[in-house]
Amino acid sequence: MKPNFSIFYLSIFLLIAGCSSNTEQKTAEKTPNFVIVFIDDMGYGDIGTQGATGWTTPNLDKMAAEGMRFTNFYSAQPVCSASRAGLMTGCYPNRIGFSGALFPTSQVGLNPQETTIAEMLKEKGYTTGIFGKWHLGHLKEFLPLQHGFDEYLGLPYSNDMWPLSDVGEPVPEGHHRGNNPELPLIEGNETLETITDLKGQDKLTTLYTEKAVDFINRNAQNPFFLYVPHSMGHVPLGVSDKFRGKSEQGFYGDVMMEIDWSVGEIEKALEKNGLSDNTIFIFTTDNGPWLNYGNHAGSAGGLREGKTTSWEGGQRVPFIIKWPAKTPAGAICDKLGCAVDILPSFAKIAGANLPELKIDGLDITELWEGNSNAHPRDEILFYYGKNNLNGVRKGNWKLVLPHTWQSYNTQPGKDGHGGRRIAMTVEKPELYNMMRDPGEQFNVYDSYPEKAEELMKVVEAARAELGDLNVGIEKGSGTREIGKK
Repeated sequence: MKPNFSIFYLSIFLLIAGCSSNTEQKTAEKTPNFVIVFIDDMGYGDIGTQGATGWTTPNLDKMAAEGMRFTNFYSAQPVCSASRAGLMTGCYPNRIGFSGALFPTSQVGLNPQETTIAEMLKEKGYTTGIFGKWHLGHLKEFLPLQHGFDEYLGLPYSNDMWPLSDVGEPVPEGHHRGNNPELPLIEGNETLETITDLKGQDKLTTLYTEKAVDFINRNAQNPFFLYVPHSMGHVPLGVSDKFRGKSEQGFYGDVMMEIDWSVGEIEKALEKNGLSDNTIFIFTTDNGPWLNYGNHAGSAGGLREGKTTSWEGGQRVPFIIKWPAKTPAGAICDKLGCAVDILPSFAKIAGANLPELKIDGLDITELWEGNSNAHPRDEILFYYGKNNLNGVRKGNWKLVLPHTWQSYNTQPGKDGHGGRRIAMTVEKPELYNMMRDPGEQFNVYDSYPEKAEELMKVVEAARAELGDLNVGIEKGSGTREIGKK
């Protein structure tokens, strides 16, 4: 009897096809989802595992216990728009023309030549959504849908950029806020409604959370990137009735508890859809606390100063990553990391191409995977203002350069009223050992001149490439223009 070669070869073909199909399915299953929850003005010490008192953060504490917590992680710059520009593009903000915070009168925004995390991941088939504060340009050409996001709902800038005071009262005639429009809550590219009072702000954390959960539920079968940049805890504070009056600390503690609840709701949605093990979930903040608001502000956890300063309290921020497939549970990483490192790390994991234009971020996935011998980043630059280089960190050493800053070292405000700040100046370079003195109390410049000289080489290279207005260099050889209308 002759063998039936047609059936034989058909069987082999189907077997190979089946194996190929299974391999492709397994490969697809290994492509992780990405979630970033990004908080506004939350201090290094505002999480339970990092010393928070007066309120509890059980979901964040659980996330840290099941994932990895960084102790030396930095925002890209200690202020709203600039820090978000760094996170989204993997660039130091001054490289791409960003400084400080954009306002409702600003006619600039994220340049379309820059590549965002969302644009990068869309090239790999990801669905992308943002629910929260954007602050990279409020004009249509600068909004999220023009920068790689499929869905957007949120405020285009900070929640204090409205015609009212920080306690919701009309501002005096001639006040700079008087010409601001009411807060636009934007969906897609259009204003859905305007927020005209504090009650309108109370709903924001829950609204963003509900949108995030719905996004996960609708996209459970597709790889997705979810970005939730909460408007809170930026003043004026807002909190839902679910958490109002629930903390021992007061209003700010209530806000932190609702943010913690938001993290828990997102985690529940991932678990419900069987996505937790295959999702990289990151929690971090844009900068340190706005300390002159007193009991309406958080804690820098013993670090010096806060938001808008280049001291550690302004730029060293909480960072937790949970990635069950790779990250060892309960790990603590003391290596350097920066928000600009998130984009290239996501690129490595997703197999995506890096932006064509130069970025500053580095792939730190080895740290996320628990490789204690990895040392991907050795330096952090502290830029602020209109391209002022205020300091550099290399390893455990930080060189603070001459500059002026607005210090919180005076009486704070209370109940939503901001206290004054005082101008202070670093007259000559100062050197701090971050290993024994993270609070930057003891200047050891004279004791370690060789370390200062080593860090000055980093300063000189940064000035050449990115500029430094402190010494009259407006732009460096590697800076690019901000997007213009």
